[in-house]
Amino acid sequence: MDPKSQRVKFNDGHFIPVLGFGTYAPEEVPKSEALEATKFAIEVGFRHVDSAHLYQNEEQVGQAIRSKIADGTVKREDIFYTSKLWCNSLQPELVRPALEKSLQNLQLDYVDLYIIHSPVSLKPGNKFVPKDESGKLIFDSVDLCHTWEALEKCKDAGLTKSIGVSNFNHKQLEKILNKRGLKYKPVCNQVECHPYLNQSKLLEFCKSHDIVLVAYAALGAQLLSEWVNSNNPVLLEDPVLCAIAKKHKQTPALVALRYQVQRGVVVLAKSFNKKRIKENMQVFDFELTPEDMKAIDGLNRNTRYYDFQQGIGHPEYPFSEEY
Repeated sequence: MDPKSQRVKFNDGHFIPVLGFGTYAPEEVPKSEALEATKFAIEVGFRHVDSAHLYQNEEQVGQAIRSKIADGTVKREDIFYTSKLWCNSLQPELVRPALEKSLQNLQLDYVDLYIIHSPVSLKPGNKFVPKDESGKLIFDSVDLCHTWEALEKCKDAGLTKSIGVSNFNHKQLEKILNKRGLKYKPVCNQVECHPYLNQSKLLEFCKSHDIVLVAYAALGAQLLSEWVNSNNPVLLEDPVLCAIAKKHKQTPALVALRYQVQRGVVVLAKSFNKKRIKENMQVFDFELTPEDMKAIDGLNRNTRYYDFQQGIGHPEYPFSEEY
């Protein structure tokens, strides 16, 4: 099957490829690796690339995309690129400048999707993670409906084709959906989603409102960072997942990715390892049975790797709600 044809339609008429290449890496990973990995991902068939201002690699990711356009591998319209508005720029007047900064770093004219990275607003300024003397995050207070209106203007200005959110719970989505004078619905909600946190209620809610669920950390957390709860079990060592993988002669990672594709979830695969990047494209080469899907559904235990505990106490902290 041609993976490039595997796309999901947004509520605004645009299409997103179901398999995306994630580019987040811990700070100690040299930025040049994002350049090489993204180029390689496009070479092996990835057409959806996910990054963010927070990752501080948009220059390299943009360079990779532009070099693959220049050498004739793809045209700009073949690539679906997502960027994200970071928490220190949720004040409405900061939204467009933030997107323009990303575009400048990328050296692209537009992004395909621009999403609010998280509903937890932080103090504006040049620090990504502003902290007080005691090391606590410095919160900001913003009406997310006003942030959303600023995103709508970015879409109207042609700076982004589609707009969406990330890490929102269903109540926060409802707030935007019920907003007076709403011009565009969010096309997606990008959230942590994997067999240990399968988000079935949020997925059902999103589907009922024609919002696409996009899964990050689809393989659990493979790396430790200040955002990760390290006490959690390793997803890819799960015996049920491993048994299903063995049966299909696939890796547990591919089974975890395929699980999302079959439930209509757009899934991000994050790896800077060439062998694994290429391997992740094989998600289209096999199918899980209804019994496999049911068994994987049964693994859900609401384990959140990225619980963003520093955000607890913020009025918009999203993970206190059940979904």
